[in-house]
Amino acid sequence: MSSISLKLGYKYLRSNRGGTFSFTTLLAIIGLSIGISSLIVVTSVMNGFEKELEDRILGVIPHSVITSVEPIDNYENLIINVKKNSDVLEASAYINIEGIISSAYETKGVSIIGVDPSKEKYLSIIPEYMLLGSLNDLNKDNSIIIGSLLAAQIGAYVGDEINITTADIKTTLIGSFPRSVSLEIVGIYELKTEIDQYLTLISHSTAQKIKNLNSFQTTSIRIKTNNLFSADLITQNALNDINDNNLTYTSWKKTHGTLFEAIKFEKLLISLMLFLIVAVASILVLSTVVMTVKSKEREIGILLTLGASNKQIILIFFTQGIMVSFIGIFMGILLGFILIYNLNNFISIIETILDRNLLEAYFINYFPYYINTAQIFLICLVSFLISIISSLIPSLRAVRLNPVEILRHE
Repeated sequence: MSSISLKLGYKYLRSNRGGTFSFTTLLAIIGLSIGISSLIVVTSVMNGFEKELEDRILGVIPHSVITSVEPIDNYENLIINVKKNSDVLEASAYINIEGIISSAYETKGVSIIGVDPSKEKYLSIIPEYMLLGSLNDLNKDNSIIIGSLLAAQIGAYVGDEINITTADIKTTLIGSFPRSVSLEIVGIYELKTEIDQYLTLISHSTAQKIKNLNSFQTTSIRIKTNNLFSADLITQNALNDINDNNLTYTSWKKTHGTLFEAIKFEKLLISLMLFLIVAVASILVLSTVVMTVKSKEREIGILLTLGASNKQIILIFFTQGIMVSFIGIFMGILLGFILIYNLNNFISIIETILDRNLLEAYFINYFPYYINTAQIFLICLVSFLISIISSLIPSLRAVRLNPVEILRHE
């Protein structure tokens, strides 16, 4: 009888006029397909944007920075000790100076970073995004690299000289005043993020002169770890091994942690909103089974009279609901992957029709995507569970029908 239940469930799935699906069944399948595909596309695109932000921003700022109240002496020895930790990929001397950059046209507040040009390619992605010049040009005395947005704002170009003024006080016979130095622009980078507006790079030796440090001193040590989100723990372990109470640390979470928490929260809210589409589609599944139960009351009465059990009756309509759900989810997955892999082609067509760049305000000119298989599996699983519940409710109603009352009017 179980095989009969499955056959009847499949039969009731089809249209009475011989079509592949009835109209209500088709609506339920389309609704589920749209809901699943929308969830897959949106979550994959948001994952892609999150990954791009992680690469563009966290690929530039330090994972963590070891600092001290006083300048760090013999920093090379400290770097060697820090790199003994297997989770530390690279470490380098690092000097962060807040200052003002001035050109003949404009003045802007900037962050001036003193780096080791030979190690920067292992610590940062900036060498990969140089528009003009290279980081090796910082080996030239009194040189600086700035971002493209900053260059546009102050009206400067490679070869121009700009003036850097810092909060460090220089004392001479005629008095005390902020330290100022003239630097030549030797390179321009472009990450297409807000970092382009304020981050500038100079060599570590130039930064030492500005901070009035000798060649064996630095203000901090920059660390790159093998796990970005465990940077705090890794740095703490490295400091515990060194056992120097004068050293402290800070990580990227202090400066940019809220940004990525906001992205994750936004992604969660959008996913919950899109699950409402799946919920609506599940209601269509429920409606399909309810209408089938209502239209097949006579057949149910006959089956009950012939000795069919409640379980077998439930299985008939439950099979119908499961089939609708399975087809809808499968079509949704298929449609979702087609849309993802052709998303930028669709965007190009829309941009051509509208005659405008839809991503001109963003830091990238394409829709990135990152397919998280575990996330897609969770989407399908939750959708399937919702559909199962929607199928089970009207199926249980079918066994409460009284065959005597049904067949009395036949």
